[in-house]
Amino acid sequence: MRKFFSLIAVISVLASCGRSDQGQLVGAQGKKWHPEKPLGMTLIPGGAFIMGKSDDDIAGLNNAPPKTVTVRSFYMDETEITNAEYRQFVNWVKDSVTRMKLAIFAEEIGETPGTGGIGEFAFADSEEADMTPYEQYMYNNYYSLGDYEGRKINKDVDLIWDTRDYPDEYYAEVMDTLYIPIEEAYNGQRSFDVNHLKFRYTWMDVSSAARAEPGKRADFIETEEIQIYPDTTVWIKDFNYSYNEPMHNDYFWHDAYSDYPVVGVSWKQARAFAQWRTLYHNSYRKSKGEHNVNSYRLPTEAEWEYAARGGLESATYPWGGPYTKNDRGCFMANFKPLRGDYAADQALYTVEAKSYEPNDYGLYNMAGNVAEWVFSSYDPASYEYSSSMNPSVNDESNMKKVVRGGSWKDVAYFLQVSSRDYEYADSARSYIGFRTVQDYLGTDLTLNQTR
Repeated sequence: MRKFFSLIAVISVLASCGRSDQGQLVGAQGKKWHPEKPLGMTLIPGGAFIMGKSDDDIAGLNNAPPKTVTVRSFYMDETEITNAEYRQFVNWVKDSVTRMKLAIFAEEIGETPGTGGIGEFAFADSEEADMTPYEQYMYNNYYSLGDYEGRKINKDVDLIWDTRDYPDEYYAEVMDTLYIPIEEAYNGQRSFDVNHLKFRYTWMDVSSAARAEPGKRADFIETEEIQIYPDTTVWIKDFNYSYNEPMHNDYFWHDAYSDYPVVGVSWKQARAFAQWRTLYHNSYRKSKGEHNVNSYRLPTEAEWEYAARGGLESATYPWGGPYTKNDRGCFMANFKPLRGDYAADQALYTVEAKSYEPNDYGLYNMAGNVAEWVFSSYDPASYEYSSSMNPSVNDESNMKKVVRGGSWKDVAYFLQVSSRDYEYADSARSYIGFRTVQDYLGTDLTLNQTR
């Protein structure tokens, strides 16, 4: 027995030789983390502020009493998400949906890469000879059983959109199912059926899981499948007896409006966009062997108001206030001034996302242009019971979601940084858009350090 323990001791000593820690507690070493400001975002330093109405509540809603709260540091989009940025999301989903349908059909008819035609679009893991051990295991236990979830689509070959260049009739058959029926086309134009543009993602309800009795992790994982194309009909439905057909026809897809804020997007679609942006960014970082970044998400109501104030205490508007004009008599935002003279602020509808002067945090149009979805649910009394540290009130069963900042069709009251409004999570409007945020990881940064 003594010989056995002696052998263990010798092995332990030998195992410690050659280590760089010299037997000291140095901590587990991982990849180096360097905070990286996401493109198009600005860092909002954490701090405390008085949230809510600092002046008289003119509307008498009593839903925003003053309250001192503190928020942590975060990145925020400098502008509202634009049509061009949202189109990148739409195009990615369109590409993925098309490749998946081609791959499934190729699998069903037994076509594989190298055979030409639709076989070139087969799943990337269709050739067993080229599989890694992990891919072989997944194929044997999941994929070969008819489950397409998790299959790797082939992105190395370009999709063919011109009907004259379709490689075979199988490819043509799949593409035909993705476009609107011939009988619904007009003026010789046959468009992609946007009903196919669905984005599926999963998320974990950490808040509920933390408060529940120990149970299965799967009980708190939610799956969402969202149709992501904006509702362009909002330009018609939001206004009765009004000619807005040009906005319906052109606003989202035409390059003339690329830098304008996307509208017609529901709260659920905005949330799906944030999930996709996280997936897209981390997919690139994974290919480079780098750390994942924190998730992109919608801002909480407190974060939005804190950022909108731009570090100004008790200000009425993002630029200070209490007036909507500067010293030269020019309006400071895009809204509905002078009893409905929409053109007085030099805009009839929306304006480009980077218009007017930014606030002191470098954020554009935190008042006016389009109102913005935030993560929080609307409850008139939420300020009374929410935490004073990173307050966030989101009830999944409450479909009323807060919108902030006012829009091109709102009066000045809704442009005030403390004004609250709401819309239903599954509704889309011609005057509601959004911007995203990302939690800051790194050395603690507060407003007092930046002054």
